[in-house]
Amino acid sequence: MRTVELLLDEAAELAVREAWRRLADAGLPSQARHRSPTNSPHLTLAACPELTAPIRWELAEVAAVLPLPVRFTGVVRFERPTSVLAWGLALDSALAGLHRRVWEAVASDSPPGSLSPFHEPGRWIPHITLGRTRRAGAFTGRRVPELLPVPPLSVRLVTLRSYDTETGALEVLAPRP
Repeated sequence: MRTVELLLDEAAELAVREAWRRLADAGLPSQARHRSPTNSPHLTLAACPELTAPIRWELAEVAAVLPLPVRFTGVVRFERPTSVLAWGLALDSALAGLHRRVWEAVASDSPPGSLSPFHEPGRWIPHITLGRTRRAGAFTGRRVPELLPVPPLSVRLVTLRSYDTETGALEVLAPRP
């Protein structure tokens, strides 16, 4: 699979990495434990079997609107099928529009049924993962939010990229010149 992701500006990335460190230091599941050199704080927009030429063409158009200002909304937790602790992002009209364009691009040239329904517009919940585990309820303790730094007020999504889950290759998806 190929993910389509947005990277954070430098200050926001540092704040997320600090949250990762604090979770790890407390012995909790943390993305800091994911040692891959490709591991960066990111917002996943979609995943598709491959980035075909038509998908790439559309994603280059999407990348042209970056940077995009967004704001964190606070701590969110998911239990589906893994336990996830994250910082949520406000889904304003600009982010919703960008996400819809990415979804339409990947859906336009992917086999039916090959896209995750969690990324579908209307179901997608924008978030930056801080920690995840297969252990149910891992983040239900009341002290978890107290461990985390305050997320920055001003955040910009600056780079569109794709990650190949099979090869580990990263690709920046830039606007066409």
